[in-house]
Amino acid sequence: MRFRLLTLLVGLLSLTALAQPNPVVNTFVKDNYQKYEHQIPMRDGTKLFTIVYVPKDASETNKYPFLMQRTCYSIAPYGPDQYANRLGPSPTLEQDKYIFVYQDVRGRYMSEGTWTNMTPNLPDPPATAARKKGKASAAAVSTAAASTGAGSPDESSDTYDTIEWLLKNVKFNNGRVGQWGISYPGFYTAAALPDAHPALKASSPQAPVSDFFFDDFHHNGAFIQAYLFTYPVFGVQHPKPTTTAWFASEMINTGSKDGFQWQYDLGPLKNANKYYSDNFFWQETINHPNYDEFWQKRSILPHLKNVKHAVMTVGGWFDAEDLYGPLNVYKTLEKNNAGTYNTLVMGPFGHGRWSRETGHTLHSNIYFGDSIATFYQRNIEARFFNHFLKGPGDGKTGLPEAYLFDTGRKEWKTFDKWPAANARTLTFRLAGDGRLSRSEGTSDPSTANSGSAAFSEFISDPMKPVPYTEDITTTLGFTPFNYMSEDQRFAGRRPDVLTFQTEPLTEDLTLGGEIMAKLKVSTTGTDADWVVKLIDVYPPDEPNHPYLPNKNITLGNYQQMVRSEVMRGRFRNSFEKPEPFTPGQVTDVNFRLQDVLHTFKKGHRVMIQVQSTWFPLIDRNPQKYVDNIYKADAADFQKATHRVYDNSLVEVQVLP
Repeated sequence: MRFRLLTLLVGLLSLTALAQPNPVVNTFVKDNYQKYEHQIPMRDGTKLFTIVYVPKDASETNKYPFLMQRTCYSIAPYGPDQYANRLGPSPTLEQDKYIFVYQDVRGRYMSEGTWTNMTPNLPDPPATAARKKGKASAAAVSTAAASTGAGSPDESSDTYDTIEWLLKNVKFNNGRVGQWGISYPGFYTAAALPDAHPALKASSPQAPVSDFFFDDFHHNGAFIQAYLFTYPVFGVQHPKPTTTAWFASEMINTGSKDGFQWQYDLGPLKNANKYYSDNFFWQETINHPNYDEFWQKRSILPHLKNVKHAVMTVGGWFDAEDLYGPLNVYKTLEKNNAGTYNTLVMGPFGHGRWSRETGHTLHSNIYFGDSIATFYQRNIEARFFNHFLKGPGDGKTGLPEAYLFDTGRKEWKTFDKWPAANARTLTFRLAGDGRLSRSEGTSDPSTANSGSAAFSEFISDPMKPVPYTEDITTTLGFTPFNYMSEDQRFAGRRPDVLTFQTEPLTEDLTLGGEIMAKLKVSTTGTDADWVVKLIDVYPPDEPNHPYLPNKNITLGNYQQMVRSEVMRGRFRNSFEKPEPFTPGQVTDVNFRLQDVLHTFKKGHRVMIQVQSTWFPLIDRNPQKYVDNIYKADAADFQKATHRVYDNSLVEVQVLP
């Protein structure tokens, strides 16, 4: 049975509404821009609906560059007399004036065609050569697509064709194009980087989705169950171009305000099939539990080569949806494109929150300062686009290679390279008595693989999972971003969460760079998940700040989560070929957490927590190996005793 859940629909669309036009009329936009609507033909004949806002003072002597966003979330308001409330990535760029372009991608809202999640890139030489020339015919594309099995033009070719049309048909442009987008539109920005049109001079993928097996819907193959309600948005085709959300009737109405309880009562994931039996993306998800060709060809990372124009990738340290994406897009570009202008920006934000100013910048209960989004918009983002689209475009922007926010010192830092060239490795050891000892350098392989008699153990019961948040009301939809810095005392006091911590620090300690967990574990079961959380423990006399949103919270002994990640144990050796654990056998489980820049201040402690359930952020592992967890039965779920041996390590990079 299908139901409406309008509040969820609003939440889904608001993910990118942070950077989308708002249907309320804004005097500045209507007074200063003229709106046009176009159906732009692609090389295969498909027409993509596109809205163009041109400054009214544009002329032969006053030309403007294009600044474009392509999205699957609607470019409303539709209609030539309906103006957006805001244009571009920020009020600063809106007032600087550009020719702003918004486009519904294939199969979405007013555009023709068939919708494909994370459209695979066409890597074949025929299509690539034709695309670069901008003259590919429908027959040529079809032939090239058939040779790769991709089946349609990709996002790079659609962007290329759009730019080619805009240059020829929109007056008073200066011949330069920029592109930006947050979240899924961030993917479209990244996907346009390969084989780009020569007029594309500056791209800013922001919180870009890069690979659905590690971003958004999965983390290291573990399913993000908090995303269960999003499938109508991504798994229902629209029958024809429309201005309305055709998938709204597919939304699940739980009838509950307690998201944890509803997810728990759902039982095994196979029970979700009653809601999504004809949802094509849900069926694709449950029938591809491993990192097979279906997921691999949807990753944009392998295709980020031969990129010639300037790129600024943006992310938030507390982005619960897409933290893997921006860090790996930046690093992949850096690795594969020597000499290309490539910069990274990471701020103290949740998903896309840099696109709007909140005044006091808070995340969960932590205060980071004032007007941080405005600083980014004016001093980083606007400088980037203005330089490459209106200025000399020579790469001398005055911006650093990496502009990153230290979430412990609460201040911006600049770097010539990321990870920093002067970073050193520090190793934390998870001692059996709950201590977290540290030593310089990486671990000795002979010691790391020797096994150990000392261990910490806990009983993991999937029927009594560890909650990932104390918030019970907002887990009916997207992941509440607050959990990324939420107080972890509620978890650390459970018997199924192991806690290791240092003594109070005698001097500041800045972790800056990559984090690698190297666990030595065993289990009485045949499968298990492993969650590692890096936590900043405040001193007991830490004062509350004046903007604390939860007045019942005290920051004394607050356990601020700094970074966390899950590893589905079956994928410890291969994401393509899962394998069970041998009960009782000491086994290596190594995985990377996402990067960090955080100063643990003098008097604070460094804490590591380890657990095996994190519900309903991730789905419950049965702890009995089954071929496909999406199709596991209730009888497959079992208790297991997990051991973490005291030669388990967490390696971090530390800055002077």
